[in-house]
Amino acid sequence: MTGPGRQRTGSEPPIGRRMAELRARRGMSQQVFADRIGKSKSWVDKVERGVRTLDRLSVIETVAGALGVAPQLLLGGRTPPAPATDVGAAVERIRAALARHDAPASAPVGAAVRQLDDQAGYAWTAYRNGQQPQVLRMLPDLLVDGRHACHVSLVDPYVLALLVRVYRLTAQTLVKLGDAHLAWLAADRAMMAAARGDPMWIGLAAVSLAQALRALRRGRLATTAALTAVRQLDPAVTHGHPSASALTGTLLVEAALATAGHGDGVTAHDLTERAARLAAAHERDDQDGVAFDPTSVELARAVIATRLGDHHRAVAVHRAATDHDGWRRLPAEHRAAHLIDITRAYLDLGDHDAAGRALVTADRIAPAETRTRPAARAALTAVLRAGPTPADVTRLAATIGLTSS
Repeated sequence: MTGPGRQRTGSEPPIGRRMAELRARRGMSQQVFADRIGKSKSWVDKVERGVRTLDRLSVIETVAGALGVAPQLLLGGRTPPAPATDVGAAVERIRAALARHDAPASAPVGAAVRQLDDQAGYAWTAYRNGQQPQVLRMLPDLLVDGRHACHVSLVDPYVLALLVRVYRLTAQTLVKLGDAHLAWLAADRAMMAAARGDPMWIGLAAVSLAQALRALRRGRLATTAALTAVRQLDPAVTHGHPSASALTGTLLVEAALATAGHGDGVTAHDLTERAARLAAAHERDDQDGVAFDPTSVELARAVIATRLGDHHRAVAVHRAATDHDGWRRLPAEHRAAHLIDITRAYLDLGDHDAAGRALVTADRIAPAETRTRPAARAALTAVLRAGPTPADVTRLAATIGLTSS
């Protein structure tokens, strides 16, 4: 990371130089400014020359206040903090859409249903790219229109597949945003729609259900949901269906994560080994919210090791997996989410610098992951409280709207 007092690449000047320019514009000498912020003239001079770093968020806020500017201007950030209420309001709109049971004024025709399916595809693409705000904007209408399409026919496979896609997307988005109970409701509806279709639909819905149950800390129920779907997929896997094998592997990983959550390392290891064998035997598969290949299994191993308290192993596996070409081929959402997950291992090891670097990297890959997820905010808060932070971590905290207090 580049220290805050050193010249960074690009057109953005160092923070010390910005402080000097803003001070000079206000006609303050270094001594007057030092008196206002409770520092020495020597401290001000060293910061402005880049000899000393300005890396504590609390000090940056004090400096910004004395200069009469927002911390973001001092830091050079151009993205205003995303208010948490925006996400909260979006979740409430999703809740309202899930609660609606009114009949449509007119039944959607086939073309409208196909267009709705296309919109669901666009929303899933946004999800894979880590663009949660776009997903949140689309979900309420997708939910209402999907339910209206269901009024046309409760047995039309095309409509049922559409419902599974929409409810799964809803569930997985809500898990990220920390509303596990609402996610469970959406995942359960995905399962109900999938139950009328083929085992592949059930498997896809079970991935979302297992994630919601894990978020609710119902690990044993999550394991049961995932492994029940695995058994239903067995015939397709036996006949060499590649997507069925990838989906089975993903469900095995979900089950392994769930068992690790309640301390069953032996079962978690066995399930992960089964998933690894499937990943090695089949080409990479990327369905809605399911990216399965050897790298994704290794990333899961790292998270499982974290859940089991083996943080040194978690970091070692993480570093090996992210140094592989497969890492760069994974969707942006998957990579950013994993980096947020691995901060737990770094924090438990006391390596706050590495945790901060992981969060900054996640923000570069998919900013919405770090700026909307409670898990990312909690990790970043822990990094801030640990002590002085590098400039890019401090800038990320200011962008999100966090303080070190």
